[in-house]
Amino acid sequence: MSDSPSSTTPSNDTEGVPEILVPRRRPIQERSRRKFEALLTSAREVLIEEGIDSFTCEEVAARAGVPIGTLYQFFANKYVLVCELDRQDARGVVAELTDFYSQIPTPGWPELLNEFVDHLAGLWQSDPSRRAVWLATQATPATRATAAVNERELAAMVAAALSPLTPKADQDHRAFMAEVLVHVAYSLLNFSVQRPSDSTEIHEDTVRELKRMLAAYLWLAEKEVREGEDGGQQTSG
Repeated sequence: MSDSPSSTTPSNDTEGVPEILVPRRRPIQERSRRKFEALLTSAREVLIEEGIDSFTCEEVAARAGVPIGTLYQFFANKYVLVCELDRQDARGVVAELTDFYSQIPTPGWPELLNEFVDHLAGLWQSDPSRRAVWLATQATPATRATAAVNERELAAMVAAALSPLTPKADQDHRAFMAEVLVHVAYSLLNFSVQRPSDSTEIHEDTVRELKRMLAAYLWLAEKEVREGEDGGQQTSG
C-alpha cells in the first residue's frame, strides 16, 4: 500500500534550515484524545513491523480504526507521526530523570546514576519500539532536527541535575556536557538492543560500559574544571 502524497519526505524551510515537525493540532476533547492516542499506538506497531520505509499512514489509520482524514487532521505525514512518538519517549525519560534529580546531590550519586541507567536500559529492553522510533528519526533532515530538539529538552533537565555534581563548571559547558551525555546514552541504549538473537548478553555488556563511561566522564569533567580554576588562582597569585 502506498502512502498519500502528503506523507512524502517533508520539505525544508527557507535557507536550508530543516523544519521542526509537530502535529497540526493537538486534541482537546476526550473523544479526540482517544483517537490521537490510538493513532500513536498503531503507529508504534506498524513501525516495529514494517520500518520507516514501508510505514504508511493508511495502515496506521486502518489499525487504529480511524478514518484517514482524521489522521491527517493531526499529522501532515508519517514523519510527523514518528517525531511525535519520539517526543512521547522523551517525556517518559524526563519523568524518570525528575525522580533522579530529586535525590541529588548526595555522596552516593554514582549509585543513583547506575540505578537510573538500569531503569532506562529496562525501558529499551522491554519496549522494542524505542529503537524503531530512534532509527526512524534518522530518516530525513527534518526528523533529525526534530529529534535533536527533543534531546535538547531532555539535556536541559540533565544539565540541571549536573549542577550540584559539577558546581565549578560554567553554564554553557554544563549544557554541552548534558547534550553529550544524552546523545551517548541514547546511541548506546539503541545499540544494546539491535540484535534480538543475542540481545541479553550484548544489552548487559553495553549497559555496563555505558555506566562506566558516564561516571568517568563526569568525574573527569569536574577534575578538569577544578584544575583549571586552581591554575588560574596560582597565576593570579
